[in-house]
Amino acid sequence: MHVYKKRVLVVDDEENLRHMMRIILSRSGYEVFEAEDGEKALEIIRKKQADLILCDIRMPRMDGMTLLEKISPEEYHPIVIMMSAYGAIETAVAAMKMGAYDYISKPFQPDEVVLTIKKAFDHQHLRDENVKLRQQLTESRRLAETMVGDSAPMRKLRSLIERVSRYDSTILITGESGTGKELVAKEIHFRSHRHERSFVPINCAALPENLLESELFGFRKGAFTDARMDKKGLIEEANQGTLFLDEIGDLPLSVQVKLLRFLQDGKIRRIGDTTEVNVDVRIIAATNQDLKQAVAEKRFREDLFFRLNVIQIHVPPLRERRYDIPPLVEHFVQKYSSRYKKTITSVDPSVFEVFMTYPWKGNVRELENVVERAVLLSEGGVFRIFDLPEELLHQKEGWGGKFEFPMTLREARRHLEKEMIQQILLLKGGDKKKAADSLGITLRSLQYKIKEYQIGGLAKGGIRRQ
Repeated sequence: MHVYKKRVLVVDDEENLRHMMRIILSRSGYEVFEAEDGEKALEIIRKKQADLILCDIRMPRMDGMTLLEKISPEEYHPIVIMMSAYGAIETAVAAMKMGAYDYISKPFQPDEVVLTIKKAFDHQHLRDENVKLRQQLTESRRLAETMVGDSAPMRKLRSLIERVSRYDSTILITGESGTGKELVAKEIHFRSHRHERSFVPINCAALPENLLESELFGFRKGAFTDARMDKKGLIEEANQGTLFLDEIGDLPLSVQVKLLRFLQDGKIRRIGDTTEVNVDVRIIAATNQDLKQAVAEKRFREDLFFRLNVIQIHVPPLRERRYDIPPLVEHFVQKYSSRYKKTITSVDPSVFEVFMTYPWKGNVRELENVVERAVLLSEGGVFRIFDLPEELLHQKEGWGGKFEFPMTLREARRHLEKEMIQQILLLKGGDKKKAADSLGITLRSLQYKIKEYQIGGLAKGGIRRQ
């Protein structure tokens, strides 16, 4: 079985030193290459990428610092350890600032070099593992908190998110409670260049005014009675990342002034401090209130509203994207089945009949709570209608939903016919043949009506239904 050996390139103009290092490092299990100067080292690197480069600083033709500059833009990033004689320590430190891992002073003991190289590889392994774990954590978060649905409003929302994520503009997310505004904010963050940094959320309605200010801006020790030590605010904690201000409409006027100043100059001052700190953070705010009305009522500063409302994203309520209910149910069933170690193999069609006509005033959050409860109560691997709360069944709407008056009889018939076709298609998983049979019309007639009523974005597949 072939065992991969770490490759070490020794770059030094002293032949005896290169020869000694080859013997020592080969005995330690490394594959060793030699180069007498920077130019020769670059030739070797192009043919065989080294995992670690042990490089002298002073050499003819191309010295170690120039070599370090040449390899830094390469696609791969080897570990670089500089070797420096007495008097070149400052240059070695400068090399570390350019990306070198460490330096060794000449003359040195062979064991010292071996130990330094081992520590360098151990450090790289831990760093790589950390990056891998962070990627896995990010991926698991995204799987658990993913935006579900393929209705026209959701496609429009995703398109807008994709366009704005690449820029650092301040964003205001609007929508009813429970529509998933924080989920939209996270999606923007994960799609942005800040995705490896922190996403820091705060609910502006959940904290009293005095605590909210200290949570956002931090404080110095002794600033007030309970300030026993310095504390960073959430704005500083989110440095180079994203700060999500939920329920921004409930932000007190006194805090609005300080937030506006930060948005204008990018600087904050902790409570009790005399100096300002520069912070690079993207602000995403969300509200279920009408901020224009709040401005008119003097509850919200107009200048802050304009600062926040650079780009506005509206998250539609669930009743405006009912096509997304079946895939949302599937997503939540899988999520809570995994969490509670339950096995749900199917969902009773009568459940979808209730879900498709229920008003969902609490939006996706309400749907998620109902599904979680049903998963906990379900038996025999089937999600049945009697697993639903009684109030959900009592408030079931009939066919036709809400008619908009005045409406002619012909318009009412078209409205009802369109809604029936939509819901039957959903209940049949998007299978037009089965839907046509259920409606008592031919497949050709159904296809004509789908085109006439511009019905699209229907679910196909998902959880098996009985």
